[in-house]
This record gives sequence, C-alpha cells and structure tokens, in this order.
Amino acid sequence: MALLQDLIQQIDDPTLKERILQETNKLLKQKKFGLVFEEHLPECTPLYDVPIRVGSKVARKTGYVSDIYIVMKIDGDEVQCDRRETHEQTTFKLDELVTVAEFGEPIYPTLKPIDTVENAPDSDLWHTLIEADNYHALQLLEYLYAEKVDCIYIDPPYNTGAKDWKYNNDYVDSSDAYRHSKWLSMMEKRLKIAKKLLNPKDSVLIVTIDEKEYLHLGCLLEEIFSDARIQMVSSVINSAGVTRGDEFSRSNEYLFFVKMGSSSPVPLPLYEDWRGHTKTEKKEALVWNQLMRSGTGARRVDRPNMFYPLFINDEGTKIVKIGEPLALTEDRNTVKPIEGTKIVWPIRSNGEEGRWRIGRENLITIYEKGYVRLGAFTDKGMALTYLANGEQKKIEDGTFAIIGHREDGSIIEGDMEIERTYIPGTQWDIPSHNATYLGSQLLNKILGEKRFDFPKSLYAVHDTLRFFVANKPNALIIDFFAGSGTTLHAVNLLNAEDGGLRRCVMVTNNEVSEEEAQRLSEHGFHPGDEEWERLGIARYVTWERTKCSINGENVRHEPLQGDYGTEHDVYIPDDATLLSKSTGRPVRKKIYIKKKVPDYETMQGMKMADGFKTNAAFFKLSFLDKTSVALGRQFRELLPVLWMKGGAIGRCPTLESDELPEMFILSQNKMAVLIDEIYYSEFDAELSQHPEIQTVFIVTDSETAYRSMIRTYDGKDCYQLYRDYLDNFRINTGR
Repeated sequence: MALLQDLIQQIDDPTLKERILQETNKLLKQKKFGLVFEEHLPECTPLYDVPIRVGSKVARKTGYVSDIYIVMKIDGDEVQCDRRETHEQTTFKLDELVTVAEFGEPIYPTLKPIDTVENAPDSDLWHTLIEADNYHALQLLEYLYAEKVDCIYIDPPYNTGAKDWKYNNDYVDSSDAYRHSKWLSMMEKRLKIAKKLLNPKDSVLIVTIDEKEYLHLGCLLEEIFSDARIQMVSSVINSAGVTRGDEFSRSNEYLFFVKMGSSSPVPLPLYEDWRGHTKTEKKEALVWNQLMRSGTGARRVDRPNMFYPLFINDEGTKIVKIGEPLALTEDRNTVKPIEGTKIVWPIRSNGEEGRWRIGRENLITIYEKGYVRLGAFTDKGMALTYLANGEQKKIEDGTFAIIGHREDGSIIEGDMEIERTYIPGTQWDIPSHNATYLGSQLLNKILGEKRFDFPKSLYAVHDTLRFFVANKPNALIIDFFAGSGTTLHAVNLLNAEDGGLRRCVMVTNNEVSEEEAQRLSEHGFHPGDEEWERLGIARYVTWERTKCSINGENVRHEPLQGDYGTEHDVYIPDDATLLSKSTGRPVRKKIYIKKKVPDYETMQGMKMADGFKTNAAFFKLSFLDKTSVALGRQFRELLPVLWMKGGAIGRCPTLESDELPEMFILSQNKMAVLIDEIYYSEFDAELSQHPEIQTVFIVTDSETAYRSMIRTYDGKDCYQLYRDYLDNFRINTGR
C-alpha cells in the first residue's frame, strides 16, 4: 500500500489524485480477518414507471443498466444524453431509455395495484405479492413492518455460475472474477434491512443455499446477525441426485436458521418419514399396579378396613364376589368359600396378613369397568393388578382406546392416540421434500407447462415454516426472493390445517428467461413493454400460481386434481425386477410408486380443487415525486402503502378521483385518515364511534399539533403524514 501511495503522488490531476487517495484510505480501513469481499460494488435498478426528465439518470433498455447517461435535452421523442463515464454526447429515442436508480439514492416508493384474487370475501386476511427489485421493496417493508416480522424465509440465487441470477441486469456467470463479491454484496445489502424487519425478541430468518456459497453465506450471517443463534440443516431434495459432470451428484441443500431472541423450533407431531430423525423414545403403555399393598403401611393392622376376601371362580377368570372387610379380632379362616370359588386374601410373601391398596366399594366400581386384571392361582393365592386413577383417566379421555377385553373382563388397551411431538435432527431425508415431484411437477400441474426451474417442494417449505410458526397463528411471514410463490402456498396450507390467520408478503422481480428475452428482442420488444412484462416471473409464474392455488384450479380454469398431504407420485429408490419390452428378459431399474406422503391426519381429504379460503393482492412497486407527496398531491397513489402499514386488513381501498374528502373512516380496514386537520373534532367524534379502528394517520406539518391530536389514542398505531413517510426514505438512504 505504501508503494501504491507513492505512485498516486505522481498523478498530476489534483482532483483525480484526491479521489484515488480517498478510495485507498477506505481500503486501509478494511478488516484484515473474517469475510473479505468488495462490499460496495455499484448496484443499479431500472425504474420503468418513473418518467424521464431533463437531469434524469437513464440507461438503454437493451444495454447495461450500470452504463448511465444524464439527460441533457428532450425534444419530442428525441433525448440528448451525456454518458457519465466518457461525457460522450448521444441522442436516443425516448422509448429506448429507462430511468435508473443507483444504490443509496433516496427513493419514495408506493404500490400500484395490478390484480386481486378473493376466495374469502368475509375474511380480513389478505396476502400480498409485490413485483419489484427486492432491495427497494425491502426499503418499503422497513417503513411498513420494522421489528414486526415473525419469520423471513428466502431462497436466494445459488450463484452456480449457470446464469441463474443477474447483477445490474446482466447475468453473472462462472467466468466473472467478481462473481462471489457481487453475490455477497447483493446479499449483504438485503440482509441488513431484513434484520431490521425481524422482531428482535422472537423471530427467525431461514435461508436456503447449496454448496457453492454456503460457506460465504454462513460467515456473512455471523457478521450481520452477531447476536443471533445460527444453526444449519442439511436437507435431501432429490434422493436420486443431480449429475454434475465428473463430480459427486448433488442430492441435498442447506438451510440456515438464524434465531432472534427467544426463537426456537417447537416440538411437533411428525409423520412417519420423520421418525428416523428423532430421538428414540420408549413406547408408552398403561401402568397396571399391584392390588396388594407393599412397602410401609402394608400390614392388615395398618388399615383393617382394606383386609377383605375376593371370591374368584375355580377357573381364575372372574371375581364372583368381593367380601366385607374383617375386623382385627376376626380370623380369616372362619370365612368359607362360595361353591365353585376360591378365596384370595392379601397375604404377604412372608406369610403375614397384608392389605389391599383400595377399599371394597372402589374395587367393586373399577372391576365393573374392566380396570382390574387377574393373575394365575398359586399356593399363596393370586396376584391381581388394577389401574390407578391417573391411568383410568387416560382411558376415559381417549388417550388410550379400549380395543377389547380379556377373559377375566379386564380391558385391552390400544396404542396411545395422542400424537408425540419432536424436534428433529439436522439431517433431513424426507420423501415429501423431493423438489422434482412435489416442486416442479406440482407447479407444472398448476401452470399447465414448465415455466420455472427448480421450485421448492411445497411440503419442504411447509414443514420448515411449521417448526417456527405452528404456535403463532397470526404470524407475519416475508419472502423477498419469492420465485414461483411456494412460500405463500405453504402458508395457506398451514392456515387451512389449523385455522390460523398467518399473513404472507412475497416480493419478486419480473425477469423473463434468457430464451424468452432473446425471442422478444428479435420481435422488437423491450423491458417495460406489455408483451415483455406479461412473460416475467412475477406475472407469468408467481401470481398465476397464487391465483390458481387459492381458487383450486389450473390456468385453464379446470379443477386441480389430487389432495394435499395424501397420495403423490414419489420416487422410491428401490430396485425392482421388470420385464424388458424389447427382449422380454428381466431387467433391473429404478421405479416410481404411489405412496402417502406426508400422512398428515389433519390434511386427509383436503382437496386441491377446494382452494383456500383467503385473499391476495398483487402490486407493482412504483415511485413517487417527493414534492408532490409533501403537498398531498399523491394521496391516492400512497393509499395502498397506508393499507399495508395498517395491517392489510380487508380489501385495499381505492379512490376514483383526485378530490379528497376531509377524512377517511375505513372501518372495514380498521384504519382512518385525517386529511384536513381543521376537521380534527369531527374526526375524533367519528373515531369514538368505531373502536375497531386500530391505525390512525394524520396529515399535518406541525409536530406539536400531531402530538396533541393523538394524545387520547392510547393503544392505537398513529402516524404523521407525510412527514413519517418522507423522513423514513430520506434518512434511510445510502445504507
């Protein structure tokens, strides 16, 4: 570094020399140990909805988004631009350009409604899908839900080098020398905001990854979440393995669980495929106690009223009569047996007279219920057992079922009917987690064709989430790498199982596949055109799956076939002897068979065609003008953001005109907005009539007036507009 600084001093241009020295000083301050990567690689995002004006930063729709031009002049559809790096003057057509935002610039996001699906009009529960670059969407989510999220589940690009993700709108392949730094830089920016979303007292971040980046990701998580507890699980997603040239075939991936505060997996009743992943436990059975007392206080003299005869038939299969207790002065030999019976007394092994554990009346009662079991006659009598009160309760509350009776009339109990709960180990090999058959094939059944590579198994996501939200029926769950939409599908399945009202927010971009991009370009279409956007992931895959799974139909509006949690085609890695169709000779090959996976009792008969009783809204992230927001000119555009901040309760309200009333009392959304503070008294009176309203927005420039107006609204979430919104995005830039 010293030699480098000497060389810098030889630079004649003072501005350039100072700039290079500044960057060199940054390098000197970087850490020497731990995860080292280029943390500040530039990252840009095209903003197709933002109008192009003089002074705007733009890029060519068909070029690199990081190749930035500054708009100098607009003349009709001609745009004169200055290339920032070289100051080369170039003229473009207006429709060839797109506005660009660089990392760290202030943005003022909102949500543009695209579509809704409503299969539960009486329900307040609404999920949301946001089409966006997830960094800017995360900035919005931080404004909406800082420290309120219970679970974040993400499946980021694995950076395999096979063009599975883009940086600055350009595919990152294995030849890119900065491939790992770009990936880590991208992840770091997003994980830092994700941490701010999570409830620090009790929440979890779950990240899936494969071997290409799991070491780097683990170090990054340790740095960002230094106060959390982190554990990694290995999960088999394809038992047959995926061939990788001359390497070992890949059959598994990894899950990082980042547990905040008191968060931990909860023990769950797990189906049979999980049994090998749990600690072995003894199978419970009813405890039959000896009827004759042992130990201290076991003599006749200790409890005379528990010394009485039992008249048992000669076959030893029935108590004919239970005699009266004998007084201490009475000799038991004076009692004569009933014809066809033998008398059994509580005689101890040393020949001393003992006593029974329970009194005569109680024994009569439980004997009639089958709670007394007879042994075999011996020269000392007979050993009898009975069920104590606690064991009787296990029969009567259904823990153990009565499946029959022995010859002596005592019950025969079945296995325990309560479900055992477990926390499994860190090696998961669960057939229902197979990504091919319960991921790709399930998605293809919904979409009618292959539209997405490598979706997760629905049950893999379902099971993973269940360990952390089974005891949180109102959990807020976020996935900002939503992909095909498996997370929302799994959340709906969880809610259907236990009646929960868990809410899911998904974020995904709207990229088209490389093949589609080439075909569309050949036909003259560009990103931002309707023909292009219609085939993007968000609209063509994620939203279609969301609509179809909620409505219980495929994209052709035909009922979905099959049940959730019952029979699926599952790969069974066993060899089978079959006859070759060509030769008729036996051959050995892998086969597929039908198997119940998973065998959730609560899900039996849950037909896919029934859909889910829930609702979802689809938005596109858009951007507002700061000045227009401050002047209250874009309230209509901002309303979906306020709806989400209020909990996304009920259908998202809309405004048909730009004319604003003095106030909005949206009882169906449990929120209210005071537009004109002059009408505060009337607004306050209206709120008193609607105790269900939990979120209040007040438009005022005066902090003092705002504090005065909300002083009686204890227990409600109150926000000052538009200051609260504008301050959030001004302060939180450059992170």
